[in-house]
Amino acid sequence: MINEFEVKKEICEIGKRIYNQGMVAANDGNVSVKIAPGEFLCTPTGVSKGFMTPDYICKVDDTGKVIQANKGFKPSSEIKMHMRVYRERPDVMSVVHAHPIFATSFAIAGIPLTQPIMPEAIITLGCVPIAEYGTPSTDEIPDAVSKYLQHFDAVLLENHGALTYSDSLLNAYHKMESVEFYAKLLFNARLLGGPKELSQAQVERLYEIRRQFGLKGKHPADMCVRTGDTSCHNCGGCGKPVAGGDKSDLVAEITKKVLKELGR
Repeated sequence: MINEFEVKKEICEIGKRIYNQGMVAANDGNVSVKIAPGEFLCTPTGVSKGFMTPDYICKVDDTGKVIQANKGFKPSSEIKMHMRVYRERPDVMSVVHAHPIFATSFAIAGIPLTQPIMPEAIITLGCVPIAEYGTPSTDEIPDAVSKYLQHFDAVLLENHGALTYSDSLLNAYHKMESVEFYAKLLFNARLLGGPKELSQAQVERLYEIRRQFGLKGKHPADMCVRTGDTSCHNCGGCGKPVAGGDKSDLVAEITKKVLKELGR
């Protein structure tokens, strides 16, 4: 049987880690954990995630309605987004939403994290697409995120932040760390002239390692949402081009494919 108080303490600890690492500012971000069918613990709205104690944590049902909350606390305004993840991904036991600086910068720029640059990220994280912009606290964000839930375990939220989810709170948090680390590496590599990407063959070998490990969750190693095979990284299906932005990467990719078809 789950000890709710211990889960509340763990949520507070993760909240401190998110806050101390600069993944949220002020009262931003939210965390939730599924503790039983139709029962969830979640962070409250309007409080800093770095200064919570267990009595801050709210309990809600699968519609986000309050089951128990201490006076002065009510569930996060983003609870609808969390509930959509739980509803459509029965394997998920925890959801973390934050605004990590580098990952959110990519989300604001309209650039998904899909370039194959690091073995660990390819094996454990996979591609990180961008869900279309939605107004916070409305059904617009859950509707946008829903399109990606069956294929990915991490999603950037356009002009907003990042969302990760997994089979435990610790794993959901680790995915958020991985998203931000991946974004930092990609940002710095671009400053140094652009990343040297792993080849398709190298990516396929890493996918096979993931399959051998039997890692849980959704991942391009299982199926690419766009191509229908396991060649997901940089296939172009995980994010939309930035309107009016630099399309040099897209042009280069198209040129590469044309030359391949011509046998050159």
